[in-house]
Amino acid sequence: MKKIRIGIIGYGNIGRSVELGVRQNKDMELVGVFTRRDPSTIKIITKDVSVYHIDHAQNMTEQIDVMVQCGGSMSDMPVLGPLFAGMFNTVDGFDNHAKIPDYYDAVNKKALEAGKVCIISGGWDPGMFSLIRLYADAILPEGKTYTFWGKGISQGHSDAVRRVKGVKNAKQYTIPLESAITAVKRGDMPELTPREKHKRVCYVVAEEGADKIQIEHDIKTMPNYFADYDTEVYFITEEEFAKNHNGLPHGGLVLHYGKTGLNKEHNHTIEFKLDLSSNPDFTAHVLLAFARAAYRLNQEGVSGAKTVVDIAPAYLSIRTGEELRKYFI
Repeated sequence: MKKIRIGIIGYGNIGRSVELGVRQNKDMELVGVFTRRDPSTIKIITKDVSVYHIDHAQNMTEQIDVMVQCGGSMSDMPVLGPLFAGMFNTVDGFDNHAKIPDYYDAVNKKALEAGKVCIISGGWDPGMFSLIRLYADAILPEGKTYTFWGKGISQGHSDAVRRVKGVKNAKQYTIPLESAITAVKRGDMPELTPREKHKRVCYVVAEEGADKIQIEHDIKTMPNYFADYDTEVYFITEEEFAKNHNGLPHGGLVLHYGKTGLNKEHNHTIEFKLDLSSNPDFTAHVLLAFARAAYRLNQEGVSGAKTVVDIAPAYLSIRTGEELRKYFI
C-alpha cells in the first residue's frame, strides 16, 4: 500500500494529536513537523522523523502529499492557510464561522494557481456538524436547525483569550443553556440569539502586574468570539489552573426540528450529539480523514479549496467501495 505522506504545521495540542492519529491510519506516514519555534526545543514521539523550522517547508513540496495545518484560527491560519495552499494539498480546522467565506476565497485562489486541493474548516464544528446541518435542512426544508456546543473547552476561543495582552494562560468553557435546548426539543422552533443559546466562561491566569480590568474588557468585547455572548471571566492562580483546568473535553449537539404532511401535521426531530473526552484528539482524526480525501481528489486532477460539504463520504474512508457497500450501506 502506497502511504499518504503527512506533514504537520504547528505542534500544539492539535499537532501532537495529529501525530498520534497518523499512527492509527495504516495508509498514512508522518514525514515532518514544521514549527516557528526553535526545532531543537521540540521532541516528537515518532522515530526517524525530523522537526523543521516552518520556512523549510518550501523545500519539501515533493516529499509531502498533504500538509495538516494545526495553527490557531484567530491569527495563524488567515496567513498560513493561503501561504501553504500555494505549495501543498492541505487540510485545516479553521473555525471562525463568520470569516469562513473570506478565508475560503483566499485559500481557493492560491490552491487553484498551484493545482492543489485544500480542504478548509474540517474539524467537528465547522466540519461534521456542518454536514449534519446540511443533511437536515435538505431532508426537512420546513424546519429549523439549532447547534449547541459544550459543556466543554473551545480550543479556538481559548487561543483567542491567550492572545489578549496581559494573559499568561487561559481556558474558555462554552456552556449551552438548558432552557434553549428544552424549547427546541419541545417543538417551539424559537428564534434564538447567540446570547440566548450559550454562555462563555473564561478562567484566566494573568501576567504579574497586568491590568485585569482591561483584560476582562478586551475579552468580553472581542468580536466574533465573545461580544455576542454573556461572558464570565475569572482570574485564578497557575496552581488552580494546573489542578482544575488541565483537560480538553468538549462536545455538542445539532438539533433539527421539521414538519411534513399536507397540513404540517407530522413532526420530526434529527439529533446528532458528540461527547468528547479529548477535543484535540477527535479533531485531529477528523482532519486526517479529510487529508485522505484531499490526496485522493488531487490524484484525480481536482484542485481548489473545498469545504466538507463538497466531499463525497467515500473519499474519507480507507475502505474499498466494495467494503463500504457491504458494511455501511
